[in-house]
Amino acid sequence: MMNVCSPPCKLMIQTGEPASPSLETSEIARQQLSEDPPQVGLIQGGAEPHLPVDFKKSPLSAANSFNPPEIQKVIVEHIVKKDDLIAHSYSPMRLRSFSGRIPRPNGETDYDTWRSHVELLRKDPAMSELQKSRKIFESLLSPAADIVNRLSPEASPETYLQLLDAAFGTVEDGEELFAQFMNTLQDPGEKASAYLCRLQDALNLTLKRGGVDAEDADKHILKQFCRGCWDHTLLSDLNLENKKSQPPTFSELLLMLRTEEDRLAAKATRMKKHLGSTRQRVVAHCQKTCTCSELETVTQSDSDPLTDLRKQVASLQSQLTNLMAKKQKKSSKPKDKAECDLRDTAMATPSINVTSAKPANLRQSTQPKPWYCFKCGQDGHISASCSNDPDPTLVADKRKQLIEKRRIWEMQNTPSAHQDF
Repeated sequence: MMNVCSPPCKLMIQTGEPASPSLETSEIARQQLSEDPPQVGLIQGGAEPHLPVDFKKSPLSAANSFNPPEIQKVIVEHIVKKDDLIAHSYSPMRLRSFSGRIPRPNGETDYDTWRSHVELLRKDPAMSELQKSRKIFESLLSPAADIVNRLSPEASPETYLQLLDAAFGTVEDGEELFAQFMNTLQDPGEKASAYLCRLQDALNLTLKRGGVDAEDADKHILKQFCRGCWDHTLLSDLNLENKKSQPPTFSELLLMLRTEEDRLAAKATRMKKHLGSTRQRVVAHCQKTCTCSELETVTQSDSDPLTDLRKQVASLQSQLTNLMAKKQKKSSKPKDKAECDLRDTAMATPSINVTSAKPANLRQSTQPKPWYCFKCGQDGHISASCSNDPDPTLVADKRKQLIEKRRIWEMQNTPSAHQDF
């Protein structure tokens, strides 16, 4: 297809020299076609235009050797279709509804967002001032519409905005807004990118009220971000402290933050997947104490805890028997039935825990407690952190020992027993 700006053949005949392909030739051809529209009829579907008889007899038809009918058809279609495209492609913008009610209803926008849409509408050259005022009024709901009802239909958009700014616009001083901007800090759990967006909103209000200059906006927002962001690793990785002299724009800084946050989140996900399958089990450490005379026995019987416990109980029974015999020699008074029962019980007891049993003259202040695992029966840990195999037999033995120790403690702490001792 040939260039649409090719000069019509009629211009070549009138001037006697070829015209330069420019926009002026297209405008002249459009004017000539608009002055006499019935002379040319186009057929849709790519067919050649049907020219009237008078047009065929004109000197323009003699120049077909230089400009064939195909070129003429392309020029005419381009001019006509371009005018139709301009006439039908434009659709006026629609403003969202605004009422000014608090709380804001669903589907409505806040005043600052509505105001920015109106500014775009005011810069539209295809609409008249009356059309702009009509669009503004149609987007208002009560009570905002009640404020501008007294205006005349011919009022300008600036008059509408002046009343609405006084009713719903920001009235704080620019210096006060800048002080609020300087006190805007990152909240707990807030992302750095979300904090930067909050700073941008606060700075936009400050700019509208003249609190700062527009040229220093990027410098102020980077300075406050470095001051109020608590993620020092992020600031160090992006080297933001050294960029204060030549700060990036808001869009560049936001892209940097979101890229770094996405990289850290992806790394954390990979680490969680890799380390989640190799989680270490909790290990409980147990320490035992024994007398020097039993150290050798304990060392030899480490492999069998039950045998070790039985030997310790036997040794403890012998010590308790010797102690009771010495006490009986020193005392001339006859022993009452409770003390005799205590001695017989202590001698007949099959097993007593070595860590909880004490001589008769040293009584416990509190009742004995189960210092063993309810799952495996071992001392030093509880069943919640136990990694051993269950041992119901040992657990049952430990329970019997605990019951016997509590019975002995109750006998030792009775008033009759205190009088004897």
